Amino acid sequence: MGRAGRWRGGGGRWSWRRGRAAASAAAAAAVLLVRPGLLPDLPGRPGSLVEAFLPWLGLSVPLLAAWAVLRRSRSAACAAALPALAWTAAFGAFLLPRAEQPADLRAVQHNVADDNTDPAGTARALARTGADLIAVEELTPEAAPVFTTALRADYPHHAAAGTVALWSRYPLADPRPVDIRPAGAGEGWNRGLRATARTPHGDIAVHVAHLPSVRLGPLRGFDAARRDESAVLLGRALAAEPLDRVVLLGDLNATVDDRGLAPVVRRTGRPARDFAFSWPAALPAARIDHVLARGAEVTRIRTLAPTGSDHLPVAADIRF
Repeated sequence: MGRAGRWRGGGGRWSWRRGRAAASAAAAAAVLLVRPGLLPDLPGRPGSLVEAFLPWLGLSVPLLAAWAVLRRSRSAACAAALPALAWTAAFGAFLLPRAEQPADLRAVQHNVADDNTDPAGTARALARTGADLIAVEELTPEAAPVFTTALRADYPHHAAAGTVALWSRYPLADPRPVDIRPAGAGEGWNRGLRATARTPHGDIAVHVAHLPSVRLGPLRGFDAARRDESAVLLGRALAAEPLDRVVLLGDLNATVDDRGLAPVVRRTGRPARDFAFSWPAALPAARIDHVLARGAEVTRIRTLAPTGSDHLPVAADIRF
């Protein structure tokens, strides 16, 4: 074999000198898994994009290991263990079995999709969950009465604002819209709702929100400006909430790792350690549908069976 052939295959012997690029890539992946915030907010928002799909960085481990084998590099092989350890530290607990804990409150969150061709079936599926609270987004005027009819028997208490709505087993007091409109949104753009649920555990402020969608394109990169602006407004509303116990349900178009959602997560806290990827329904890759809480703990979150929406419903157990 000639010299060029030895280079392509990495030679027959393993070496510590080869594979510096592979080792550097492995170290970078490990750092991103542990501290994704170190990636600066450059134009195109690569930091927010990486954070949105952070668990999937674990796929770099087998690729880096294969690269190390191809180069016959001991240094690259050792470095490939770094992202594996980092992923385990960040997400390994998500895979561990946990003892079932009793829930004080169960909540379901679902973006039902404004082009849903089976709103009646979707509403019946949500009714069968047995949750105490059901929040939906992208509820059209045509689908609203269908949902009300399907949910009325078990969820007699209802509040709505724009395209978001809440059904409850418990009385709802003081329902009102919450203004989370980004700049340029018209007066009819209403995707925020707040109500007080009178539960056996006391009054709970329930917020329902649908933050603007993000866009990924070749010119603007990861465009999340409107979503981030709306997240700031939602964070302010949560900060001004007078009740100690708060539950937020919504399609926030961001994961809890995404720095764009920081104004909200700071006011609620992170949920249970579960993946529960909710979007897209055909091949779930990220959880952008959330149940977050303050003055309470979200002990478990999971996805439910598909409906006529491009999102999966998520169900959460909450303890006070």
